[in-house]
Amino acid sequence: MKIRELSIEGAWEITPPQHGDPRGMFMEWYRFDKLAEAVGHPLRLAQANLSVSARGVVRGVHFADVPPGQAKYVTCVRGAVLDVIVDLRVGSPTFGRWEGVRLDDTDRRAVYLSEGLGHGFCALTDDATLSYLCSATYNPSGEHAVHPLDEELGIEWPAEVPLLSARDDAAPTLAQARERGLLPEYDNCRRFVASLGPDGMSHSTGM
Repeated sequence: MKIRELSIEGAWEITPPQHGDPRGMFMEWYRFDKLAEAVGHPLRLAQANLSVSARGVVRGVHFADVPPGQAKYVTCVRGAVLDVIVDLRVGSPTFGRWEGVRLDDTDRRAVYLSEGLGHGFCALTDDATLSYLCSATYNPSGEHAVHPLDEELGIEWPAEVPLLSARDDAAPTLAQARERGLLPEYDNCRRFVASLGPDGMSHSTGM
């Protein structure tokens, strides 16, 4: 399993080896020990999600309050997507930067993004199916979004006419979200991640 950190701190790309023969294929698409070795702590498995999207659908950019935030381990089990990680952490050296990774059912890569980072994707095929593991359960009051077509972010979505949900279409721009105090602070995110113990949970009394 090859794990490399992306240009945004706290985001990794995972490429699992595939073992095939005339019968088909087998692979380990997630290994908690290998991931923990790379990121410094295990991923607490609190929720698993599955989404299916038509070609041209853009979902995101979504993020959660830190603490507790929501780390994600994402892979595409059918079709293909451009998966996008956005640094929304105020004070980060790469604040406002985004990076895209193609996830598909051929190379079967995955991405891991730590608490405080924004996540979105664009479906490159019909029935593009994402499976992702989350470190925390869904908390509506602590979930937020930044408009995926915000010109300041400048995300190059591979869709002529991106199809957005009503929620995402009404999301604030990066500047508006920052002005409203919605964005996570870089130093708070780093402290929270540093506080995560062998069980993947924060053991800091200040968190």
